[in-house]
Amino acid sequence: MKKIACLLALCLFLPGRAGAVNAAAAAVLDADTGETVFEQNADTRLPMASTTKIMTALVAISEGDLDRTYQVKKAYTQVEGSSMYLREGETLTVRDTLYGLLLESGNDAAVAIAGECGGYDAFIDKMNAKAKELGLTNTHFDNPNGLDSETHYTTALELAKIAAAGMQDPTFRQIVGTKNYRAGERVMSNHNRLLTLYNDAIGIKTGFTKRSGRCLVSAAERNGRTLVAVTLNAPDDWNDHMAMLDNGFSRYEEVTLHHAGDQVGTQHVFGGDADEVPLIAQHTVTAYLTPEEKEKIQAVRYGDTICYAPVVKTARAGRMEYRLGGAVLAEDNVLYGEASLLTPEQKSLPARLWERLFS
Repeated sequence: MKKIACLLALCLFLPGRAGAVNAAAAAVLDADTGETVFEQNADTRLPMASTTKIMTALVAISEGDLDRTYQVKKAYTQVEGSSMYLREGETLTVRDTLYGLLLESGNDAAVAIAGECGGYDAFIDKMNAKAKELGLTNTHFDNPNGLDSETHYTTALELAKIAAAGMQDPTFRQIVGTKNYRAGERVMSNHNRLLTLYNDAIGIKTGFTKRSGRCLVSAAERNGRTLVAVTLNAPDDWNDHMAMLDNGFSRYEEVTLHHAGDQVGTQHVFGGDADEVPLIAQHTVTAYLTPEEKEKIQAVRYGDTICYAPVVKTARAGRMEYRLGGAVLAEDNVLYGEASLLTPEQKSLPARLWERLFS
């Protein structure tokens, strides 16, 4: 029995293994590279409840001018379910309403944002257009808040992709990582308990209806790598997410990309006493990579391919980026490793030009 228990524990979070978590569907996505780290029924269409509001926020933020104000209409206050308790006639900014949307999970906030960002129906069209822009084929929105509807659905993997897109936006990232927020007399608290339970958590959003069950989207950052985890209809979602994230981060190990002082290239020099000088790295640079990523990472140097004397040793000569696909995982300054000074003939050139001009 002990051997069986050990084998079950070992296999619990193998990528792609069904039944790994107690959820109808789950996925973990590397937000830096877009790689699927773990999946369980990840392509099954399911309701998403208030995790819908991730897309609502993405579309609203893309509209810009979040500090514009609006007056709350009566219709915004008459929405069922979770609420930020908007009051008819009060004046708010779109930004404050976004905090009410993502922290308090306000259904009223979602309707207000839709109404103030082009109108309710037009806003939902924008949400579906954004889903298509992200390449999603199993996601459809009927409303901006996640209330149950037959044709309002997503998958664990596609919801993870929406969340990863959100985490690329600094405003979105700041809001979902905020534990408490004050807007005038209104104080809002984030419903996402992972921000307290899990040291590396940086967001994102909870959700629940009787039909959808407990839904959770989380993001965490460790050692410069960001993971997004999703569970749909998961009764033990907090523990599921902490286990999935820990397992995801365990894939990475620290790799030294270069040491301070390592030569990373050479530079051709014109008009100096040395025709070529070495280029060296300023700092020791490491990154957390999987064994597969280690083989695929590319070093790209940015800077001039030639230069003119004088070249000063340790002066900045550009930068080095380490890329994995389209993601920059690490970077460092590149310095001149040696000097290339003007030759005596070059040094005397200004004097000779002066004589020609004024003789």
